[in-house]
Amino acid sequence: MPGGMELAIVLLIAVLLFGASKIPKLARSTGQAMGEFKRGREEIDQELQDIREGSDAEASDVDAENEPERSASSS
Repeated sequence: MPGGMELAIVLLIAVLLFGASKIPKLARSTGQAMGEFKRGREEIDQELQDIREGSDAEASDVDAENEPERSASSS
């Protein structure tokens, strides 16, 4: 974690590069981009979870269908 002096230097460099008027716009657009990234990641996580749940349900359905065959063949 940067200390107080390092943070002050970074802010000074940002003001020199972008100007004081553009920094709020830059911060706002960065925040929006981070929000979009987070939403995209959550959507992908949800899709993967749905796929896992779907494959688990299919596997249990297949096991239930094959259960009578196993007991008949073991007799």
